[in-house]
Order: sequence, then C-alpha cells, then structure tokens
Amino acid sequence: MAYRQQHDPYANAYPDHPPASIHNAAPNYTYPQPAQPAPQQHYQDYAQPEVQQNYGHPEYVQHDYDPQANWETKSTKSYQSSYTGSQVHLNPHQMTQVAVPPMPALPYQQPMVNYPPQQRPGMLHAQSSQSSAGWSTARDKLMKRRSVRQVELQQGNLVLDMQVPSHIVPKGMDNIEEMTKLRYTAATCDPDDFMREKYTLRPYLLGRRTELFIVMTMYNEDEVLFTRTMNAVLKNIAHLCSRNKSKMWGPEGWKKVVVCVVSDGRSKINKRTLQVLTLMGCYQEGIAKDSIAGKDVTAHIFEYTSNVVVTERGEVSQGACPVQIIFCLKEQNKKKLNSHRWFFNAFGPLVQPNVCILLDVGTKPTGTSIYELWKCFDKHSGVGGACGEICVDTGKGCGLLFKSPLAASQNFEYKMSNILDKPLESVFGYISVLPGAFSAYRYKALQNGPDGKGPLASYFKGETMHGGSSNAGLFERNMYLAEDRILCFEIVTKRREAWVLKYVKSAKASTDVPTSVPEFISQRRRWLNGSLFASVHATVFWFRIWTSGQNFFRKIILQIEFIYNAIQLIFTWTSLANFYLAFFFLVSSATADVDSDAFNFLARGAGPEVFEVFLKLYLGLLFIILVCSLGNRPQGSKWTYIVCICLFGLCNVITLWCAGYTVYMAVPHTVAGWKDFPHLVETNATFRDIVISLAATYGLYLFGSIIHLEPWHMFTSFVQYMFFLPSYVNILMMYAMCNLHDVTWGTKGDNGSAKDLGGAKKVKGEGGQDVLEVELPTAREDVDQLWSASRTALSFKPPEEKEHRDAATKQADHDRNSRTNVVLAWVGTNILMILVFTSTAFTKWVKDHVTSTSDATFNPYLTFLFYALVEVRMENGKVRRKEMQRGDLPFVMTYRKCHFPGCHSPPGYLGTLPLTEREGLWGGKGRLSTQ
Repeated sequence: MAYRQQHDPYANAYPDHPPASIHNAAPNYTYPQPAQPAPQQHYQDYAQPEVQQNYGHPEYVQHDYDPQANWETKSTKSYQSSYTGSQVHLNPHQMTQVAVPPMPALPYQQPMVNYPPQQRPGMLHAQSSQSSAGWSTARDKLMKRRSVRQVELQQGNLVLDMQVPSHIVPKGMDNIEEMTKLRYTAATCDPDDFMREKYTLRPYLLGRRTELFIVMTMYNEDEVLFTRTMNAVLKNIAHLCSRNKSKMWGPEGWKKVVVCVVSDGRSKINKRTLQVLTLMGCYQEGIAKDSIAGKDVTAHIFEYTSNVVVTERGEVSQGACPVQIIFCLKEQNKKKLNSHRWFFNAFGPLVQPNVCILLDVGTKPTGTSIYELWKCFDKHSGVGGACGEICVDTGKGCGLLFKSPLAASQNFEYKMSNILDKPLESVFGYISVLPGAFSAYRYKALQNGPDGKGPLASYFKGETMHGGSSNAGLFERNMYLAEDRILCFEIVTKRREAWVLKYVKSAKASTDVPTSVPEFISQRRRWLNGSLFASVHATVFWFRIWTSGQNFFRKIILQIEFIYNAIQLIFTWTSLANFYLAFFFLVSSATADVDSDAFNFLARGAGPEVFEVFLKLYLGLLFIILVCSLGNRPQGSKWTYIVCICLFGLCNVITLWCAGYTVYMAVPHTVAGWKDFPHLVETNATFRDIVISLAATYGLYLFGSIIHLEPWHMFTSFVQYMFFLPSYVNILMMYAMCNLHDVTWGTKGDNGSAKDLGGAKKVKGEGGQDVLEVELPTAREDVDQLWSASRTALSFKPPEEKEHRDAATKQADHDRNSRTNVVLAWVGTNILMILVFTSTAFTKWVKDHVTSTSDATFNPYLTFLFYALVEVRMENGKVRRKEMQRGDLPFVMTYRKCHFPGCHSPPGYLGTLPLTEREGLWGGKGRLSTQ
C-alpha cells in the first residue's frame, strides 16, 4: 500500500533542523564497562535498525549493519555514543559495574515455575514493606550520588541520552544506540508547539516509516492494569513480526510500530507502574527536571527500544521482538483529551503514521486484534476509522458474571451493542461512536483543513471548553463530553473526502467495568449527557453529509441512517415515560378481569390491590431518585440507590410476570388453534400486539446472538440485565439529566506541579556558548541497583488499600445525605398519608363500615381532622386567656374582634394592641376576643 505521509516535516519549515553536524550532539552518559567477550549476534531474524545519513535532507540513506563495525562512524545523529568523545569532561569518575543477577531467559509470557514462593501468614505485609524500603534506599542512594554537569542545548532544548541498566541490553546489541540508551527530552511547550520548538523523536531521527502509532493513556492505574495492556500490545507486535509472507510486516515489522504511553500527571501516576517502566528501560529516576532555564516543564519524554516483557509481579523475560516505546509523563493532570493532544499534535507530525490505535490502560486486546484493525485500513482506502468489539473482562471461568449482577448486566449490554448496533451502523458507513478505549483512525482522515477546522480541531475543542476559559453554553459543553462521537461525525462529514467508519468483529478487546453502584452511575452520567447532546448535534447538522464527497448512493444510505437516529433520539428523550406506560398498561391489563387475574394465586381479585401498590411504589421511587439526583453524589447515597435498584427490579419482575401471563392467556392452548396462524394474528389483537412485540425484542436478542455464534451471554447475563433494565432507564437517565451542570469528566485531584525534581540552570560554557547545569546520576551501579530493587519490590504484592474519601468530601456527602433523608422523610410521610387515605382499600373500608346519612357520606379521617382542629383551637384560646389575665404576654397580641367601647374595627380585622396599654386605653372597660 502506498505510503502517503511525508517523512520530513522539517524539510521546508526548518531546512537547517536537525543539523547534520555532531557538534551540537546531545550528551551521552556512558560508564566504563568490564572486559567482555566479543558479542554474538542474537537477533538473527531481525535486521539492524536503519541509520540516517543526513538529517537535513528528506531522503535517507540506509546501510546494512555490521556487528563488528563502529556504530558511531556510520551515524551522524544529533547524539553520539563514544565515551571518549566530546563529552569526556562530563565523566570525571571511573565507575565499576555492580554485580546483578542476569535477566532470566524465559519464553515470551511463560509464567515462572513456583513463582512467587508461598508466603507464611502475617509475613506478606512485612515483606512488602521491606521491599518498598529497599527500593527507597536504592533511590535515595542514586539521588545523593548525582553530580552537577554541563550540558549543551539542542536547538534550545534539554535532550539527554542515558545508559540503561546493563542487564536489559540484548545480547549482540551492545553497540545499537536505541537499545542501550534512554533518550530523555524535557518539553517546555504546549503540545501544539512541539514541532515548532524543534523537538525531535527517535523514529523521526532514524528516518523510519511508521505504519502503526499506538497510544496508551493512563491516569493512576496500577501495575496490574498496565502490564495487562502493555503485554497484550507486545504480543500483537510479535504477531506482526511473525507474518513472514506479508509485504508490510515480517521480521522487521517492529520498526514500523511505535508505542506511546501518555500518563496524565506526574504526581498521580502509580509508583509501581513506574517500577514496571523502569524494568522495561523506559524510565529512570534522577534524570527528569521540572524547569529548564526558567521555563516550566510540561512533559517528560523518555524513548527506548525495549526488548523485555515484565509481569505484574516483576517477572522479567525476553520479548519476541524489540518495540519502540515513547513514554510521555505529563507534569500536570490535564485530563485525557490533553494526553491525546500530545499524541496527535505533538508526536504525530514527527512520526507521520498511517494508522493510529487508541487504547486505555486496562483494556486488553487479543493477540491479533491490532493486526485485524490495521488490515481493515489496508484493504479499504476509504476507511477513516474503525473499532473492534469491546467485551467485559469476566475473569477466570466467567466468575465475575456470577459474583456481580451489575457486571453481568453490562456484559449483556456490551454484547447486544456489538451484535445489533455496531454491525448495522457499519453497513451504513457511519458508526455513531468509536470507543476511545479501543479504536483506530487513519491519520490523514484526522487532519484539519487549511482553515484550521476539521476533525482534530473539533475533537480538542472540549479541552478548552471545560477548562473554565470558554463562554460556551451548557448544551455545547455537554456535547463535547462525548468528544469521540464528535470526532466520528466530523470524519464522516469532512468536506470532499468521503471517509467511512467500519466495525471489525474479529478485533476484540476486554476491559474492566464498574462493579459498584456509585462508580457505575458516575460513569454513565458523562456517557448519557454527552451522547444525548452529541446526537442532537449530529441530527441538526444532517445536511453536512451532502458535502462530504460521498457518492450519491452512499449519501442516500447515510440520510436514512440519520433519520433512523433522529427517531431513536425521540425514544431516548421519552424513555422515562415509555417505560412507565409499558409497566402501567401491562399490569393493568393483566389485572382488569377478576376471573383471569394474574394474581389470583394470592387471592381472588387481588390483582387491583397489587397493581395499586406497585404503581404508587414506582412513582415513589421516581420521586426518591429525583431528590437524590438533585443534591447528592452517588457515593454519598449509595444505599439509597441500591434499595431503589432492587425495588425497580421487583417492579420489572411484576411487569414480566403480567406480560407472560397475558401471552399465556392470549395464545391458543390446543394444536388446532395454531393451524391457521395468519387468521390468529388477524383476529387476536392481544396476541398480535403483545406476543409479536415481545418476540421482536427478546426473540431478536436470541436470534441475533445465535447467528453471530455467541449465544452464551443469553444464559449467563440476560436475567441480570432484565433486573437492572428499569434502573438503566430511570436511575441513570434521571441522575444524568439532574446533573447537566456538571460538565467534568469525574476526575480527580489537582493539576498543579510538584516542583520537587530540581531545575536546569542556563550558564555560559567554556567556549562562551549557553549550556545547562543539571544533576545526573554518576554511577551505573546505582542505576543497576535501583533496577534490581524495582524488580524485588514488584515481586511482593502490596496490601490492598481501599479508596477513602477525604474528610471534607466525606463531611459534605454526609450533610447532603442527611438533608436528603430529612426531605424524603418529611415529604414521604405526607405522601404516605395521602396514598393511604385515598387508596381504594381505605375508601372501600369506609363504604363498608361507616354509616351514611341521607344527604352525605363523611370520611372518618375528615371528621377526625375537623374535631382535632376545634380541640386544638379551644385549648389554644384557654391558654392565651390565662396568659392575658396574668400579664405574661410580653409585647403584642393579635385579635380578630374588638369589644371595647368606642372601637369601630370591623369583624375580622387583624391588628395588634400593646398589652401594657390595655388597661387605660378605653378606661379599663371592654375585652378582646380571638373569636
């Protein structure tokens, strides 16, 4: 397939960048090595990396690798490797290499035998603490033994090449820079200015053609989730390299793949995840700086071609092939969109990929999923985006489905979406959303137009919109919560380019789903709000498909899909009423006839009472959810939501029972009655309306699952889904609509900088040029010891730490929950009285037990209320009269009728009279009355 991208984005804009001269080379920090035997060629299946001969020209000259030749003599890269070169003054000390056990040569992803050893009770926590202390000791030693060095600027930027731990360097690759040196770049600019500020990346410097650019975004995920995703990606790259007959891939296929890990916030990243990256060679302590010549660092970029696989327990084995990895550690927490902006706008113009793969850490693609996605783009040049099937990670033996009904319901929802929705939309050519957790885009389709408008501009519009500096309205801010939906719409409607979106069934990836109610509600709040307003946006701007460059028949098909989406949007908006009305009519029809009452098994004629109870229960639950949604976080009203979910599920059980009973009563009970089926449908309205509608819904679920050869979720998750279905409609929609003002992603923490790394100070060097003074590690043995300490720390599982709310949040949740409980108790008590004394059962009891007069029938509660008011008023008058006689009333009294001589106030006049003057005002004669 023709490679459409330019290799050298600097060729026109910056003809002198990067320079071909080595005088501005980035400093190399190498350590004296003990005498070693001549290296043996280890990777016989992979040719050595291509070397760029001249960076000032877009054409690259490549050479075959000679393992006995000097690597530096064939490369004029902007960094050099010789220890005795121009940077010899930076290595004043002779250092010895620490003796560290070599990396075990294990097969790829093969578990270690009897590892880890069994722990005695009570020892796990102590050993974990000791291992953590050992890592801290090794790190402190490395930090204390750093020395100040002068480093030349590279196009005004700090770029360092540091040697990686000795035992992860592959055999026979000792002279290959990308496998022996960790390249660190301290970026002090915005992602959009990365290329303009003349920063570089190794794939660009090596002149490699990048076919796949994979991004893994993370926040504070632990080592378990990180290794799950990273090892799955490594397995996919190994599969690409194993395709020997492919024109694109094969043994050297790893050179065409770049993996980019973007972590959102240095203070938020999980420390054990950093230890995994340390074992892979993609991160080192003591190198990063938080300011460069007075400029704050925005991102720390580490580049290394790693050849190791690390498990969550610190087991290190040799990978099937090298992998080019870029680790971007953002200094501040600026959310996922900003991470994608580093990927697309900062690194993309340099890497110039053909296809971009988006992954969230925690998502685990199967061994060939990435290849399957890429193949869709390779076979169809008009595909601008694609996605695979995201399924729920059900654990070993689908154990999660049986332990968590909530996870099982989501499993059914995911499966039916992948069976019914995605394939249908793929046929039309427009998939409403390509999930950001696992999707792919053609890089060319994402580019903006000459006017600066386009898919990426719209995609990143939400970042500034939610940053507090935008004057956008609530509709637009909610719409950009679903930025992935906006991106899909912009790609398909991009002017005159005719891109389509596809669903690839063979590409699968598993992901974790929320298993707690608060987390589930918070997640769906953003999904529902964003999808609703993004759907409205797409429906309103349907006419843009006519300028998209599609052929006429594709435009007609897309027009039909937009009409279908508009109808679906109407049903989504009225889903609350539709579900209630379905409940109302199904239950009422099943309990209308005393002889065929669906609840006659309880008592004859019990149906109307059951219907009335559950009808009022349903309305009461809606009111409770409304009150909780308006004032409380789900974490603060956890048990209220759980109780409501259970009661809504009970209501749905009643609904399904009534529907099934109605179907049973409607269908013929003899074989003869089924012989003339068309006549049955024509004459039996109940059968036609209920049976066929139910079959069209639930029967379609079963039929679609069978023809996709995946019916198992119908047996493991269908019941749980039906139980949670009312909560999906009532609770999730109610909470989402009541929190439209919340346009955040639900994340977490501050976005400040820690400022604990130290800075690089600009000074004048010996030759008068500007140099930076930085503190860097001085002994390779310190790096090796820290690597071993990281491996040991990971081998012990840390004690489980439950997430706790901070004191202020916990107190706020408690206060809101108390307020909600008081409101619900007050309103609920009053509503309960109304429901009880207006119920059919009470009015029937009154009719049977209260004597009726000839002219009226009095409700006994109304009689009680009248007499109670009279008694209260009389007692109040007695008390006030006694207080007046004693003179105990301090200031004023209110009267309705004045009996003093000379007073002409009309009856019913409401006024005040000072009590201190009551005796002499009218000569002490007369009286006041409240009557």
